[in-house]
Amino acid sequence: MNSLNLTGLVAATYTPLDSKGDVNTPVVRPMVDHLLESGVGGLYVCGSTGEGISLTSDERKSVAHTFVEAAGGRVPVIVQVGHNSLAEARQLAEHAQQIGADAVSATCPSYFKVTEVVALTECMAEIASAAPDLPFYYYHIPALTGSTMDVMEFLRRGPASIPNLVGIKYTDTKLHEFQQCLEFNGGQFDVVWGCDEMLLGALATGARAAIGSTYNIAAPLYGQLIAALARGDLDKARICQSRSVAMIHTLKQFPFHAAMKSVLAMNGLDVGGCRLPQGYLTEADRVELKNRLQSIGFFDWSQPAHNET
Repeated sequence: MNSLNLTGLVAATYTPLDSKGDVNTPVVRPMVDHLLESGVGGLYVCGSTGEGISLTSDERKSVAHTFVEAAGGRVPVIVQVGHNSLAEARQLAEHAQQIGADAVSATCPSYFKVTEVVALTECMAEIASAAPDLPFYYYHIPALTGSTMDVMEFLRRGPASIPNLVGIKYTDTKLHEFQQCLEFNGGQFDVVWGCDEMLLGALATGARAAIGSTYNIAAPLYGQLIAALARGDLDKARICQSRSVAMIHTLKQFPFHAAMKSVLAMNGLDVGGCRLPQGYLTEADRVELKNRLQSIGFFDWSQPAHNET
């Protein structure tokens, strides 16, 4: 089983909702076209950003199918299938394989916390076995799942019972652990970075790809960061990362994902709001968000044509 060997930016995609809060699949295709035009090289569907945990299984299947069709083989599509019910997760994984997804990924169950590596391995093996022909990426996000066990130990144990385990979506801030995972067994696994605010540090540590939510609205900025580092222009790379930090700090003054969806709407993609228990933005909030983003220059430096240093 070969990994996708992801490189560059992979957008953790948003799930469009209509005014009633129902999934609005017709918006997916223009969203995918917009992301690809902005420099994104892959799609991660129904993850935390895509509110996968807040969707029904039927909705998740519909969303995954629509994104795979919209991508049309232009970029890899990874479908996140994690669920508190392993039986449901298995069905979602099987469906992802049937519709032609390029890989599956899964968080571990989070209501009953997974606190031992053996249990984590067994859970991931159960899910991954339902899509045996697809690469499998464990989605490590301890801040949301509460699972904080040794990821290196999972990599050591995993292959014996998960033959299609190819990597990890690593959404934590421990660069030292991330580096260990990257270098484990001569670089055996495709370990993908998941913290947008720390992309520069991750690249310096050896990251080849990153999956993140803010690539939906600022992929050109991160593309400039990657290009600057590649040509040895560390000052420019630092400026780009600083802008990312300022952007994310601004967004976090509001309900984050609702704010992100509002920015997409400002850019011409009306993807609706978020489902409870996530928050929402009032009209006054949206105006204030736009003003704060304008004050840091976001609408200038987040665009593809911006080359200012």
